[in-house]
Amino acid sequence: MIIVVILYITAIVAIGLWTGLKKAPGSKDYFLAGKTLRWPMIGLALFATNISCLHLVSLAQSGYDDGLLSGNFEWMAAFTLILLALFFAPFYIRSGISTLPDFLEKRYNRACRDWLTLISIISAITIHIAFSLLTGGIVLETLFGVNMYISVTVIACITAVYTIIGGLRAVVVTESIQTIVLVTGAVIITIACFHKMGGWHAMTAVLQEQGQLHKLSMLRSDGNLPWYAVFLGYPVIGIWYWCADQTIVQRILGAKDENHARIGPLFCGFIKILPVFIFILPGLFASTLAQKGLLIAPKDSKGIYTVMITQLVPSGLAGVIVAALLSGLMSQVSGALNSISTLVSFDLYKRFKPSASDRQLVSMGRISAGIALLLSICLLPLLNSYNSIFNGVNDIISHIAPPITCVFLLGIFWSGASARAAQLTLLIGSLLGALVYTVNKLYPDNSLAQIPFMMMAFYLFIICCIIQVSFSFIYPMQHTTVSATLYWKSPLEPLKNKGSYKLLSVLLLLVMAILYSIFK
Repeated sequence: MIIVVILYITAIVAIGLWTGLKKAPGSKDYFLAGKTLRWPMIGLALFATNISCLHLVSLAQSGYDDGLLSGNFEWMAAFTLILLALFFAPFYIRSGISTLPDFLEKRYNRACRDWLTLISIISAITIHIAFSLLTGGIVLETLFGVNMYISVTVIACITAVYTIIGGLRAVVVTESIQTIVLVTGAVIITIACFHKMGGWHAMTAVLQEQGQLHKLSMLRSDGNLPWYAVFLGYPVIGIWYWCADQTIVQRILGAKDENHARIGPLFCGFIKILPVFIFILPGLFASTLAQKGLLIAPKDSKGIYTVMITQLVPSGLAGVIVAALLSGLMSQVSGALNSISTLVSFDLYKRFKPSASDRQLVSMGRISAGIALLLSICLLPLLNSYNSIFNGVNDIISHIAPPITCVFLLGIFWSGASARAAQLTLLIGSLLGALVYTVNKLYPDNSLAQIPFMMMAFYLFIICCIIQVSFSFIYPMQHTTVSATLYWKSPLEPLKNKGSYKLLSVLLLLVMAILYSIFK
């Protein structure tokens, strides 16, 4: 198994370096892959950046504990990816931006750009890198007995080598390869669980015996994730994550043209159907296997994915599974590092040194990526205090996302959304989210702490909308020539452009409606 893992890591690093060093990169090549990305690679890269060790381990744990409930985070993503394809991507491509803070400056003002840059860097370090490293460390420590911090540091540094040297082109190419490896490994686990259990009907029979058939339902009326929280709260965090987060949207910014920028997210939307069946369902199978005595259950459900690898998969294939875990970890880290380097170079360094050459921008990006990696590793002990890593991630996102989702949505759909109002919304909304998060952690028994995090995201979003609308009337928008082109005159306007994205959007909506009707 160790030989397979070593060969895999060596191959990925070699491919990443070869891709990134085929020619000396200019800043557009390094950060945006020379704007040459086509829709298949964009879709795969979006999926790979989203999926990580965190997903494999935490979703398996969720399936083991709660059944298919957390699948809402995967399937609801399809709806926000449709929003990205229809409404957001065209603006990003047409405005010729390199970062999302750059877009906010053109739509609003410089203050909005600066604030989003800061929030984007903090969220990338915390959510996209640190949590992924933590999950990977737990798995590697369980499998090989290697100290978590040592194993994570080694893998992180290896990933940094091809990311920092090769830029976005190296990231996207290696992500596309790693997506295939990741899905292959997850499919192997799923088949092993299915075979060991004796099929779907055997699994449902055990659930029925134990009075747990509700675990097959995606939409429930009780618990920490009731159905109304899914439909009210997920769009808030989903729009931020898929439509307004630099780490994700950077793949769109590297698109060859607007059509590829629109079809890529829709392709990813179809791929996002898979995680429920290959990440969460194996955890549910493991639960029934444990109840029938066919699997030795771990003391802590966090380790269920590791248990499935060691007990259900032949040793020869176990190396492929571990390689899949490493591929997810490396994809998440590499994508976030490249986004941080882009933000620091274009939104911070170039602002204070407008005459900076391409070589200087790339150098600054590489330095900032290295510093971000060190900060992420330092956060591991703090984040390890969460009982559920998946809930920990979404809890933090629920307090970060509302003001950002608000200013992007109102900015694109309402011409009256003013720069001063957006500036105040980002400031007040972010401080309010940080205050609520801090109070709930210091005083976990207060009434606010009892609100499900998805509903908290919705409530904070409503407050942010009230703030921005109110201040927009107090401080009316004075549009520039550029900002006047960066909002839709009507919701139907984006549908006027020709392309297959309209048919694909309808097809994706239809598929999701059918799936939800089956697993409601």
